[in-house]
Order: sequence, then C-alpha cells, then structure tokens
Amino acid sequence: MKYALVTGGSRGIGSAICEILAKNTDYNILINYNSNKVAAEKTLKLVESHGTKGEIISFNVADKESVDSTLDNWQKNNPDAWIEVLVNNAGINKDGLFMWMKEEDWSNVVNTSLNGFYNVTQFVIQKMLRKRYGRIVNMVSVSGVKGTPGQTNYSAAKGGVVAATKALAQEVAKRNITVNAVAPGFIKTDMTSELDENELVKLVPANRFGEAWEVAELVNFLVSKNASYITGEIVNINGGIYS
Repeated sequence: MKYALVTGGSRGIGSAICEILAKNTDYNILINYNSNKVAAEKTLKLVESHGTKGEIISFNVADKESVDSTLDNWQKNNPDAWIEVLVNNAGINKDGLFMWMKEEDWSNVVNTSLNGFYNVTQFVIQKMLRKRYGRIVNMVSVSGVKGTPGQTNYSAAKGGVVAATKALAQEVAKRNITVNAVAPGFIKTDMTSELDENELVKLVPANRFGEAWEVAELVNFLVSKNASYITGEIVNINGGIYS
C-alpha cells in the first residue's frame, strides 16, 4: 500500500494538501500533527470524504527520536506499506527583529523547519531508495528565497531547506526520486490571519492573498508522474510578489 505523508497536515496549507491528494491521487494519506489532534481529525474526515483511506500520526518533527520511533512503529504495524510521497510542510514562525531575537525563538524555528526536514526525510528516503521511486516536496516560503525583514530566523530555516532541496535532488535523481520545493507568498491561513491583509495586498501584483488549495494543487502536480523530469526546483507561488 502506497502512502503520502504530510507533516503538519492538520491545518492550513497542510490540510489542503492532504485533501487535494486524497481527491486526485491513489495514495493513502498519512496526516502528521504535533499538538492539535482535533484539527487532525477534521482533516482526516475531509480525506475520507473523498473515499480515500487516511490515518493520523503524532510526532514533533524537531524531535528525531520521536520521529524515528513513531515511524518505525508505524512501519512495523504496516509491513506492506511504504511512503512513496513525502511533503515536508511542518513549520512555525516566531517573528521579531534580529537584534532582539531570543535564542529559543531562533532555535525553535530552525529546529522545526530545517532539522525537521532532516529528521523525517532521513527516515523516509531509505525505503524510497530501495524501491527506486519517490516524491519529496518541501514547503519553503518567499522568505527563504528573498528574505523577509522581521523573519531572519524563518528566512534562515527556509533558506536552508531551499539549498538542501537542490543538493539532495542531485544525489537521488538516478533512483527516480524527485526533490522539489514550493515557496508560497501570502496565503490565507492561520499563520497569516493576524497580518494586515489590506495593507500587504498592495505588495502583491495579483492584488490578493493566495488560497491554500492553490498551493495544494501545485504540490499535487509535483508528486505526480507528470513531473518526473522536474527536480531540484524551487517553485514560487506568490501572485508575482517575487518572480
């Protein structure tokens, strides 16, 4: 049985990705969450509404021991299953000017996005390499491509994933594993709900914030066989704010 694992899949863009993959692919959906079980169960219902098998799985991507033990137990309980698609979506932001940034706000953001990428991908890629096929999509951000003031920690974390995406893609391309990244701009989610949309939309040539489903559709394409010759790419989806 083939699965798509979406980290941080309980809310926002992650939830939209779970639903779009459930609707458009033949993958079973593995929905990772860290703390919000209610949201994860809500996403599971969306997945199942499309006649697709879903499952929720709890671990903190920043905790390698937890990642390894949880995924190892899942694999033992599902010996015939393998994760063919991995979407590294989990991330947090702790915004603030660098000169006043607390060490914990730096570390927590980097640990979740950058170390989280390592922790989950390191486990999942082993079986992809043996099966000689896989799709990895890393959710980054316009902040990781151009840098955003007030988000030095977030920009550093996502920028690290951008570089890792390009390097890893070259390592595994011969095994039919593609590694790409998607860099959203302003998307309507919980993470952007406190932003002044009326003011920030002036920065966007498309004159609006994006929708989570639009990002999810792009991920859906990148995990498909139609995207077999695309790897090591960072695809911007930001309404023209950074093209």
